[in-house]
Amino acid sequence: MNTQNTDGRIRKNIQIGSQVEVVQKNHQRTGQLTEGIVKRLLTNSPNHPHGIKVMLESSVVGRVKNVIG
Repeated sequence: MNTQNTDGRIRKNIQIGSQVEVVQKNHQRTGQLTEGIVKRLLTNSPNHPHGIKVMLESSVVGRVKNVIG
């Protein structure tokens, strides 16, 4: 697998329907990751230093740390 496409800080690496790991706002201190499928992209800029903000199909909102598939 191409490791470049796993960077959650770059918007073009994330598509609706992608399986990702996100960190929620209330878990930023612990770094606890939540896995899910992207429902909506909430960050409009092409990149973000802390990760692109997305909403998962489970309605969880967080910043993408890893793109799984």
